[in-house]
Amino acid sequence: MSAARQVVAIGNAIVDVLSHAKDSFLEQEGLAKGSMNLIDANRADELYKRTGPAVEASGGSAANTAVGIASLGGSSAFVGKVCDDQLGEVFTHDIRAAGVTFDSAPITGGPPTARSLILITPDGHRTMNTMLGACVELGPEDVDAALIESAQVTYLEGYLWDKPKAKDAFVKAAGIAHDANRRVSLTLSDSFCVDRHRDSFRTLIDSKVDILFGNEHELTALFEVDSLPEAIDRVRGECEIIVITRSDKGSLVLTGNEVHEVAAEPVDKVVDSTGAGDLYAAGFLFGFTEGRHVAECARLGSIAAAEVISHIGPRPQTFLAELIRK
Repeated sequence: MSAARQVVAIGNAIVDVLSHAKDSFLEQEGLAKGSMNLIDANRADELYKRTGPAVEASGGSAANTAVGIASLGGSSAFVGKVCDDQLGEVFTHDIRAAGVTFDSAPITGGPPTARSLILITPDGHRTMNTMLGACVELGPEDVDAALIESAQVTYLEGYLWDKPKAKDAFVKAAGIAHDANRRVSLTLSDSFCVDRHRDSFRTLIDSKVDILFGNEHELTALFEVDSLPEAIDRVRGECEIIVITRSDKGSLVLTGNEVHEVAAEPVDKVVDSTGAGDLYAAGFLFGFTEGRHVAECARLGSIAAAEVISHIGPRPQTFLAELIRK
């Protein structure tokens, strides 16, 4: 059976609240620069009161990737949980308006829609403080077998591994995809996430993942080694395709015994790195599902990432299909 769409992404449905902050503010709040911190509602309220002017934008790692694929002219769907509150309506409107299929039913009377307070330092790096809210309600019952079977690739974000029900949804989706001879892709999300789930991630990657995305810090954390070459030696052969992003140094793609090195796309100024890895994955998976060589897939990823880091917010502000054609 041929696939009806290119990618189904499963992840946390989050509305981002982005504001600028000095490094000194992070130190004052005890926040590790570049980290993703899970916080409760009280901490979210306290931190929000102390931040500067903010901009709200629908986000969530896998959701951003699904939007990126749609912007490239591809077909994508997203699975994630929101509440029937104002932010839930904002998230639902935004992702559907971007051209992504989103049919997950909102919850009523439960936790509010998730939000992430993202602090952007002058160098463009972001530190995320996430209140998961309704995301914790995502479970195996939300995984539609027909939807998973309809996609060439099921893309999963590592952040899902933080909650047991979401983890079960993750495993169920991977099993359905493989039973239908589809591929499963995982992003490691961040090194702090890897530290929390190292052993189970390694088991998952070895048994269920075909296409792995991670940056050099995440890969070295995964194998508890000091250098990228050591991590490459350990991860090689674990998956069909391993993609390693290296910020302004570009990316590496490992396939079998081959290593493809692709330069980063030039950008005048890094304004906000939020969504860079998500949009890179969008470009790569779009190219992959179009049957392009992995080096060309990496180049598409670099172009998509360069667009999103040139402005505030985690989703493209330019129609990526037009950008690619140029």
